[in-house]
Amino acid sequence: MTSTVSASVPRPRARGSSLGKLLADDKLATIALFLPPALLLYTLFVILPIGEAGFYSAFSWNGFGSPTNWVGLDNYRYVFENRAFGLALRNNVLIIVVSLLIQLPLALALAIALSERFRGAVALRMLFFLPYVLAEIATGLIFSFVYDGNYGLLASIWRLFGAEAPHLLASPQTSMLAILIVIVWKYFGFHMMLYIAALQGIDRSLIEAARIDGASRFELLRYVVIPLLSPTIRLSVFFSVVGSLQLFDLIMPLTRGGPADSSNTIVSFLYNFGVMRMRVGFGSAVGVILFCICVTFAFTYKRWMMRDD
Repeated sequence: MTSTVSASVPRPRARGSSLGKLLADDKLATIALFLPPALLLYTLFVILPIGEAGFYSAFSWNGFGSPTNWVGLDNYRYVFENRAFGLALRNNVLIIVVSLLIQLPLALALAIALSERFRGAVALRMLFFLPYVLAEIATGLIFSFVYDGNYGLLASIWRLFGAEAPHLLASPQTSMLAILIVIVWKYFGFHMMLYIAALQGIDRSLIEAARIDGASRFELLRYVVIPLLSPTIRLSVFFSVVGSLQLFDLIMPLTRGGPADSSNTIVSFLYNFGVMRMRVGFGSAVGVILFCICVTFAFTYKRWMMRDD
C-alpha cells in the first residue's frame, strides 16, 4: 500500500532545470535580437570590403568601369619589388621598435610616478594626456610649423645659439626621426593612463605586505607591481603594434611620405601609390598584405601572449 501511494504522488519539478532553461531562452532571444544588425553591419563594412580588395588585387585597374585586365598575383610581385614599399615596411618596423623601447617604458615610468596621490597629480596627468586628445591631423600641422626651418620654433631655438636651423622634414636622413618624436609625444599619454588605471586597481595590502617584509622600492616594482601590471602591459603592447602598423594620419600633414619616399608607412604608401595614382588593383594588393600582417600578428599575439587574459 505504501509503495503504491508513494508512486502515485507527483514529484516536484527541479527548479534549477527550469531556471536554466529560462536563462537559455533569454540568451537565445538576446542573440536573435542583437546579432543580425551587428552581423549585417560587419558584413557590409568589413567582410565585403576585404573580399573586394582581394578581388581587385588580381586586376590591373584604375577604378573606372569594370575590372577586366586580369593579372593574377602580379600586383603582389610588383609591391614586393617596389623599393618604396621596402622603405615603408622598414619605417613601420622602426615605429614599432621605438614605441616598445621608448614610448611604453616612458609611459610606465610616468604612470608609476603619477599614480601616487599628491598635490598636482591630476593636473600633471591631464597635461601628459592632452597630446592624445588632439586629432592626428591637427598634431601634424602643429609640428609642421614647429619643424619649419625658416620660421618654426625649432629654427628660433637654433638661431639663439647662432647656428643654422635644420630642415628636419626636408631631409631623407632626418624626416623619420622627426616623425618618431611626434609619435612618442602624441601617444605615450594614452598608455600612461592605461597603466595608471591598472595601478589604482592593485590591492594596496599586497604592496604594504611587501614593504613590511623589507622590500626595497626597486624590489617592490620588480616583484609586485610589474607582475600585477602584466595584463595591462600586454594589452598596451598590442595596441602599440597594431597602431604602428596602421599609422597614416600623422604622416600626411608632416611629410606626405617624402622626401624621396623616406618617411612612408605602409598605409601612406598605399595612398600615394594606389589611390593618388589611380592604381586601384596595386593599392588593393597593398591593403591585402597589410591586412594579412595585422591579422597574423593579432591572432598570434592573442594565442601566445594574451591567452590567459
